[in-house]
Amino acid sequence: MSRQSGSTVARLCVTNAKGGTGKTTVAVNVAGALNERGRDVLFVDLDPQGNATEALGLVESYDAQPPTLFDVLTSADQRSSIADLIVDHDEMDVVPSNIDMLQVEHELTIADLVARVQHDDSIDIDPETLSDLSLNVTPDSVSGAHALDVLDEALAVVEDDYDYVVIDSPPFYGKLTDAGIYASQNILVPALTEASSERAIELLIDQMAALEGQTGITVNTLGVVANRVEKTNEDETMLSWLGEVFEEFPIWEVRKRVALQRAFTAGSSIFQYEESVDMESVFLDVATELDRQFGLLDEEVPA
Repeated sequence: MSRQSGSTVARLCVTNAKGGTGKTTVAVNVAGALNERGRDVLFVDLDPQGNATEALGLVESYDAQPPTLFDVLTSADQRSSIADLIVDHDEMDVVPSNIDMLQVEHELTIADLVARVQHDDSIDIDPETLSDLSLNVTPDSVSGAHALDVLDEALAVVEDDYDYVVIDSPPFYGKLTDAGIYASQNILVPALTEASSERAIELLIDQMAALEGQTGITVNTLGVVANRVEKTNEDETMLSWLGEVFEEFPIWEVRKRVALQRAFTAGSSIFQYEESVDMESVFLDVATELDRQFGLLDEEVPA
């Protein structure tokens, strides 16, 4: 697998709309593992709840005044402002989420409707009427057949300083999640080994197909992180099911460990946490495989 077309940086989106999968914990520790391998990482918290932002000790950024990531994604003339939002962390640079992101789904939905109206002569709706329902979207700010390229455009401004962009998606399907996946075109799927995950995975597959149909992109699956795995019959059954559904992709097993949550609460990945965690090797395996898939494995890893 090559890096994303048009980008010199490896981008990936950690996504699963099912709540409680440990999506953000997986995203933070994958980013930490990449950093441990000497890669420069930009972490983008696309979740309006700001769980990663808070977990990485950036609560003040979540409550910051505009311009924020909301403005970057909803105002065409604010894309370059993403550079001013980047905050340093010991393991990675971070584009934090913000409380204003709670309104971004509405804005992106309006923008996508404006795009459809402007590119489909059969729809007799004045795009100005739609933009009146928005805070930042105007007809002249939407030029394509869809409006899911907003994060892609913003990342192009700042990504040259990084080897990887890791996007933590919202825990729901919608235009914001689509924008994260569109920007990366590569997904890493966290999943719990419980029966309720089956429906979530089926919905994810359907969502990827719909996004590909709308935009013409191809979404690559990098692998699955089976999270909080325990030694029960249900876990074994689900691991077998995941192996069948994702038979062409690597599946990593992250065992349930209290230390993972402690590290998350302490504001770091397990690689910076004071307590040793035996799951470090699993996340390093993920990072190594990502390097391989993105063509970076042969590049020297700093000591």
